[in-house]
Amino acid sequence: MDLWPILFFVVSTSITPGPNNIMILTSGVNHGWRQSIPHLLGIDIGFPLMVIAIGLGLSGVFSAYPVIQNIIKYLGISYLLYLSYLIATSSAVVATDKQRPPFSFIQAALFQWLNPKAWIMAIGAVASFTQAGQSLHWQVLTIAGLYFIAGTPCTICWLLAGQGLRRWLNRPQARRWFNYCMASLLVVSLLPSIAEEVRRWWP
Repeated sequence: MDLWPILFFVVSTSITPGPNNIMILTSGVNHGWRQSIPHLLGIDIGFPLMVIAIGLGLSGVFSAYPVIQNIIKYLGISYLLYLSYLIATSSAVVATDKQRPPFSFIQAALFQWLNPKAWIMAIGAVASFTQAGQSLHWQVLTIAGLYFIAGTPCTICWLLAGQGLRRWLNRPQARRWFNYCMASLLVVSLLPSIAEEVRRWWP
């Protein structure tokens, strides 16, 4: 099992914009570094656990019953659209008690299962880099481990970017427009998944 191609795949998929990175950037701006740490850990531990679950069994379940994966996908798209609405309408004031609280560890970990990009990353990694004739368990654990080791710094970069932007967005109007932009980007990140479903139902 050659680790370098997997590592390049992990870094490229972890550092590029997607629902996780948009959400952690927004959390950094609206809540700061310290309050966003549970959210960060939920992503960086929850996603490798998702890779393990898919790699060691769930992929077979979804192959046998694709309707289950489709239902999860529809729920994920709906939930992310709802989150976009919450971001767009969230308080423009820095860290007040009335503001929507940041994601907890459990919320962020469970969010991976409703994240279309996370599904693509997990299934793509397992399908592309596991090889016949070698221990599937070891290969899947290796991929998950690389996502934790190399993916975590990528997520930290997005959180630090949000923390850095925080000082420049003290004005409520600037914070409000930032939230509008992040909500819009979150919707844009869903367009490929939505387009795929539209083509599937209306070819």
